[in-house]
Amino acid sequence: MAASRQPGVSETALRTYLDHALQELGIKDGGGSPMRYTFYDFRRIFITDAIMHGMPPHIAQLVAVHGDINTTMGYKAVYPEEVINGHREFIARRRALRPNQEYRTPPMPNGPSPSATWNRKVSIGECGRSYHTPCIQEHSCLRCPLLRPDPTARPRLAQIRDNLIERIAEAESHRWLGEAEGL
Repeated sequence: MAASRQPGVSETALRTYLDHALQELGIKDGGGSPMRYTFYDFRRIFITDAIMHGMPPHIAQLVAVHGDINTTMGYKAVYPEEVINGHREFIARRRALRPNQEYRTPPMPNGPSPSATWNRKVSIGECGRSYHTPCIQEHSCLRCPLLRPDPTARPRLAQIRDNLIERIAEAESHRWLGEAEGL
């Protein structure tokens, strides 16, 4: 005997369920209206999550039934940290392929010594940004995703964290709410 097919849930019913759930949760958009999602939002979320967790893009293309890989990659969101980590992995792979003698300090004609310009040490590690580029964190290294902490700086990081917690508590006790929020 053949198995009977259950009728699928209609798009209208799914939309009603989703709208009701979002309303019950009280989720609002930037204008204060109830949040609404489209089914394509969920496709985008799925594609982004699948590729970020290792699914090859061409497989995601087949799953999403896209005729063109560019459509699939257009669905995938790109996050700054992902770009930075991808670039670091690329550099690490390239360096593994090249002989060590190719890594030398480049000459700097008519300029300061290489150690003065190319030394990227900061108090708790090394700065990973490209040389001669502006600092996007205005030299607030603890907030920067390009900071490469030195494992020996762990006690100093704990000290900084403890000091920050004390400063937040002090600001809250004096009701300096703007200061507390900034910290």
